[in-house]
Amino acid sequence: MNTNISIKPNAMSTLDAWLSYLEQLHPKTIELGLERAAKVAARLDILKPVPYVFTVAGTNGKGTTCRALEMILLTAGFRVGVYSSPHLLRYTERVRINNQEVSDYFHVNAFDQIENCRQDISLTYFEYATLSALLLFKQADLDVVILEVGLGGRLDATNIVNADVAVITSIALDHIDYLGNTRESIGREKAGIFKENCIAIVGEPDMPLSIFDVALEKQVQLHCVEPNNNYDWQYQQTSQQFWQFKSKKSNYQQLPIAKIPLANAATALAALSYSSIEISEDSIRCGLANTELTGRFQIIDHDPIVIVDVAHNPHAATYLNTQLKKLITNKPDVKKLRIVIGMLKDKDIASTVQILQADAWYCATLYGERGSSAEYIAANIVKDVSSEVYTFPSVLDALNQAKHDADKNDIIVVCGSFHTVSEVLSLVKNE
Repeated sequence: MNTNISIKPNAMSTLDAWLSYLEQLHPKTIELGLERAAKVAARLDILKPVPYVFTVAGTNGKGTTCRALEMILLTAGFRVGVYSSPHLLRYTERVRINNQEVSDYFHVNAFDQIENCRQDISLTYFEYATLSALLLFKQADLDVVILEVGLGGRLDATNIVNADVAVITSIALDHIDYLGNTRESIGREKAGIFKENCIAIVGEPDMPLSIFDVALEKQVQLHCVEPNNNYDWQYQQTSQQFWQFKSKKSNYQQLPIAKIPLANAATALAALSYSSIEISEDSIRCGLANTELTGRFQIIDHDPIVIVDVAHNPHAATYLNTQLKKLITNKPDVKKLRIVIGMLKDKDIASTVQILQADAWYCATLYGERGSSAEYIAANIVKDVSSEVYTFPSVLDALNQAKHDADKNDIIVVCGSFHTVSEVLSLVKNE
């Protein structure tokens, strides 16, 4: 047992000391359930930290949907807080207040307040982080908070807060050990964020019936996207630059295309459209035009082009493939597509790599208890006569070799996990 657990940090400790303490505090990395976090939240009076709350769940697209909501609301003049996870480079990325990360000092003070309040209640790292975010939001006196669900929905720590608008972005197979191995079971878990009489927005075009069942049980106002039965909002890309959105409450033409998946921008707009918050069309246009998010089809270098993307499951890999095909269509001089990939072993590695297409694969080992070996990833790649597959002990070794092999007209994609992208972005930051 690590004896450092006995060294309890305080308000004068560093953020790193606190994070190290939190990682050791609870015997399990993930322990779903609301009772522990809810008890501490009640003591701190943060179960409703601000007047209006959006909670966003889904297999993919949560982060970008939250970002679109955030940018539109900020443009409209609201004071906005966002809680998201995981982070890429710094823990402080997890909490944004008015589009700014909160400093170490305030995180440390929030942790200290929670520690002094929790008494004998054991909290996981994520529960601690969630409570800290809620406390910081309350102290900042905000108008709106956007909570990104960490895992599932029904039993995720963010669900201790009753959302005014509950959003589901997409449903696909992921985290099956916790959420079940069918889209119906996963849909029911995600729909657990629906609260009685709240507004529920579903951006999944093939909505599982379980979501409808939960909506009926909770008597929520359900608004789902076309082509679902009884859909009441829709969107369509009309050109390379513009798209349109239509719901029973609003109709927008010639909207600018944001640097995030269109489905997620539309889901955010649906959430705002059916909320009780008044937003001008100018704020929507300006907010969308300024919406982008680190690690989502982000170009970090040229000659050759290097793209980082946190895609880590089949659903996200399909979208990444689509974006790459669009890019290659517009760049007919592209010679080879090289993929640097590192994944966690609890992900659907086989299906993910079979969806992606590359001329050369650079598989990297991710360390830690959840990391997959490069050799395992490579073994799941279906090779053809022209493809090359290599293995490396680290992401940076894999990237360096890909850069060495690449022609200036090649494209290098780094994907497979937040951890994989984080290592590359850390390198870029330090160069």
